[in-house]
Amino acid sequence: MTGHDVETVISIDPSDDGCKIGVEVVETRRIPDSADILASYEVQLDPGGDLVSYRRTHRYARSQLYGAGKHDNR
Repeated sequence: MTGHDVETVISIDPSDDGCKIGVEVVETRRIPDSADILASYEVQLDPGGDLVSYRRTHRYARSQLYGAGKHDNR
């Protein structure tokens, strides 16, 4: 979908309208890898598993503690 590598699935929220999935992706690889730039995306799928929408909810350095940044939208 974004062309970035998925690091991990962070949430799955099924509903009658489909499923909302939270994923963490590597947006920019750096050396050392602790300097990689990661992002969290919220992905909405319909009941058939087709993509309805996605949006980036947070962007941060791998070394940053999750939620410690002022740009945390959750």
